[in-house]
Amino acid sequence: MLPIDDPRHPLEQALVLYAARHPGNAAAAERILTFIRSTPDCFCRSHAAGHITGSAWLLDARGERALLTLHRKLGRWLQPGGHADGNADVPAVALREAEEESGIAGIIRLEKEIFDVDIHEIPARPAAGEGTHLHYDIRYLLQAPDDAFCVSEESEALAWFSAEELLAMQPEASILRMLEQWQEKLRAGALSGRG
Repeated sequence: MLPIDDPRHPLEQALVLYAARHPGNAAAAERILTFIRSTPDCFCRSHAAGHITGSAWLLDARGERALLTLHRKLGRWLQPGGHADGNADVPAVALREAEEESGIAGIIRLEKEIFDVDIHEIPARPAAGEGTHLHYDIRYLLQAPDDAFCVSEESEALAWFSAEELLAMQPEASILRMLEQWQEKLRAGALSGRG
């Protein structure tokens, strides 16, 4: 266990709580926890085998649509997110990435706890000097104050999607998992719109 004053400590606690609340995805949370505890430079992109990333399930002002980016390098519709670049404050990383990739200011965090976790392989890019590696992705539920976005250079496109539109796209498993959690929260009345 990390010392209490280590900046990774709150993340460890959040991962333990996430695993307890989401037994179906607890194995991924436990793998990330093991990775953090065993890898001093886990937040650095320079750790070539893999590193921590922060992502956002970004909702519109009414909480009725989620913003996805058509990722320029991967060619897939994904949630906004990116590298921690040495920052152990992963919620801040997710917020920064959401704002940078959407061009939307004033995004807020809807929940203190982790929304989702995922471990996925990133293909090699020899031209950029990158080998195949893992992203240990920690995701947070965020909300935008309005719907106007600006496509960044990391994206081919951005778009707001309703749950029905996302389901029609037959999304990959991690997107589907976040979609289902979002819909559960809407049904339970756990999300209130800003607009």
